[in-house]
Formats: sequence, C-alpha cells, structure tokens
Amino acid sequence: MLFYHLFSQDPRIVKRHAGEFLFHEGEVGQNMYVLTQGKAEILLGDDVVEDAEVGAILGEMAVIEPGPRSASVRALGDCEFVEIDQKRFDFLVSQTPYFATSVMRIMVTRLRKTNASLKAH
Repeated sequence: MLFYHLFSQDPRIVKRHAGEFLFHEGEVGQNMYVLTQGKAEILLGDDVVEDAEVGAILGEMAVIEPGPRSASVRALGDCEFVEIDQKRFDFLVSQTPYFATSVMRIMVTRLRKTNASLKAH
C-alpha cells in the first residue's frame, strides 16, 4: 500500500543506489520508511526473507518502540524511501487510522512468517 499522498507535502526522501543499505540489522532505529521508487530486499544475516516493492513499509518497529533493527534493508536498484519519524507517524495514525491498521497487518504478517520459519527448524 502506498501512502505517499499522506506525506507528499513534506516528504523526507532518502535515496540509495543498488547494493546500498537503508539500514543494518542491529543498528538502533527510530524511523520507518515507505519505499516509493525501486525494489529492495529485507535480510536476516545474509538470507533474503522478503522482497520489497513500491509501497512497502520498512523499519516499522522502530517508530512503535525504538531499538535495534531486527533486519537489514538493501536496495536492489536505485531506490527512494520516504522517512517517517515518530512525530509524523503519530500524525498519520491520528489523521488516517487505516494507516495504523496497515502497519499492524504488516507486522503481524512478518511475525507469523518468522514463527513458521522457526517451527520448520
């Protein structure tokens, strides 16, 4: 889901070229991102666990509870991400509750996928 229209008035754009990381697993994070151009991959260690396309929400746990990143994100080609800090996240949630439920759905989907992967080992 692309929520770009919700923050198009003042986007904080972060650009990454192919092979560059948006953030690394273990880094302390406080912001989340929405991929608005290009493709990226989410990695746990060296393993790709998810492909991210335009509209993907990344690093969402950091705006819920700042702390170490649980995964890394690497650009597969030239990418642009909109950075969302805590203040903007709170505004988006208050103005557009559907945004909050979308973020929660993404977190639940990723948690279920992780749980399934752990059970398989």
